[in-house]
Amino acid sequence: MSTEKNSLMVMSRAAEMLAEANTIQKVKEFKNLALTAADWAKRKGLGQEAVKHAQNYALLAEIKLGEMLKATEKAKGGRPRKPLPSGKGFSEPTLSELGLTWKESSEAQLLADVNKKASEEIEAIKEGKKSRKAVINEARRKKKREELKNKTIAPGPKRYRVVYADPPWPYDRWLPHQYGDVEKHYPNMSIEEICALPIKEMANKDAVLFLWVTSPKLEYAFEIIRAWGFEYKTSFVWDKIKHNFGYYNSVRHEFLLIAGRGQSTPDTKELFDSVISIERSDKHSEKPVYFRDLIDSLYTHGNKIELFARGKIKAGWDTWGNES
Repeated sequence: MSTEKNSLMVMSRAAEMLAEANTIQKVKEFKNLALTAADWAKRKGLGQEAVKHAQNYALLAEIKLGEMLKATEKAKGGRPRKPLPSGKGFSEPTLSELGLTWKESSEAQLLADVNKKASEEIEAIKEGKKSRKAVINEARRKKKREELKNKTIAPGPKRYRVVYADPPWPYDRWLPHQYGDVEKHYPNMSIEEICALPIKEMANKDAVLFLWVTSPKLEYAFEIIRAWGFEYKTSFVWDKIKHNFGYYNSVRHEFLLIAGRGQSTPDTKELFDSVISIERSDKHSEKPVYFRDLIDSLYTHGNKIELFARGKIKAGWDTWGNES
């Protein structure tokens, strides 16, 4: 059958064809046909309504595909299927055997979740008010945020003398690029969620907190310090050398605040310069290893933990975080 006939058939019998598609392969085929129909309508100049009609059915097919995938067990790690012990049939199929890439599967399942929880987002795609990509990215960020919230810190018998934290600060959408794209790199948390972490219960009665904060969030850092049971003492300033351009100035520094509870003074009398100039890397939010080494020099014994760890784990430290 020609592409034109296929496209006409999809556009005239779309609802019926989608309802009849009862396997993952058939739904995927319908989605591809609908996308072909949209492209054909565009090339033939059939008007925006015809193009939108086909695109919307491709979207509905992708949602149905996601729902079917969520209800289907799939082989993990791309391993080939094996015969079942009963000798009847095989284990669950791989994505490759289903004719899907990991990206196709992931995005379809995310859209299925969005459709189930917030159908207005799907309507926004249909009406052209939001792009499919934007909705998928937002769904992925929400999923990561939920995973991070569910991965709570459970205070155990171990208590820490040193707590080193680089929170995933929330940034408003209107902020400049260097702040506003934080969620492209890791899921953020609200100030209330950060404050609610049980750091007070995890820290020794004599403990020190090293807390990273950027200039736009400086005010909120003191709220977190108090919520975690510490009292502000002083700060280091990391001069990044490279600039991050903001609305009010060109920000090339970040603060490492020091707070204490009980006896929190260092074990050594060595005094480090409060302004430390180290050129930042191009990796988002990455902090120089120098600062962990500095903390080890100041506090030579006791349990240490790095919260929201994103880099290589340092020997002798416990870590907790989305990327550790």
